[in-house]
Amino acid sequence: MNQPRPKKVTYAEYLTWSDEPRYEIIDGIPYMQAAPSRKHQRIVTQLTGELYTFLKGKTCEVYTSPFDVRLSATEDEEEYQVVQPDISVVCDERKLDDKGCKGAPDLIVEVLSPSTWQRDRIEKLNQYQRHGVREYLLIYPNEKIVEQYILGENNVYETPCIYNEEDVFHSHIFPEFEITLSAILS
Repeated sequence: MNQPRPKKVTYAEYLTWSDEPRYEIIDGIPYMQAAPSRKHQRIVTQLTGELYTFLKGKTCEVYTSPFDVRLSATEDEEEYQVVQPDISVVCDERKLDDKGCKGAPDLIVEVLSPSTWQRDRIEKLNQYQRHGVREYLLIYPNEKIVEQYILGENNVYETPCIYNEEDVFHSHIFPEFEITLSAILS
């Protein structure tokens, strides 16, 4: 027996919901966001601080969740992709409005949690690639590993670079930004 397909949720509908609990919409399907662990929040806070300091005085801005990213750059209220990455860096101020970001941020960071790792590694990775996120970092807090995905010339993510906590991370889109990963992963 076929199960009926759930109705896709639009951005317009999403805007009518309360702020708690938090949701993301991927391909029109709403996903509730659980509260992150202390370790997760520590990594996000430390990396955000490093990025904020590096970007100070530059045209790019760093944002942390909850911060709505509507992956399509249109004003379409039928948008079916609304995500709240742990960290977003946006370099084109025209993409920013009072609701968040409309269009792909330049850099997105997701710290994996037991409840989100599969969505972050598969569905979001595919959406970020499709919409042109130039650099995508997946941080595995328990394994102390970072996967770096770089959007290639053919608009496909290249084979990821893998870093561990002893490595010095170098951003692809910000070549001057480097950080010893033990500073954020320990």
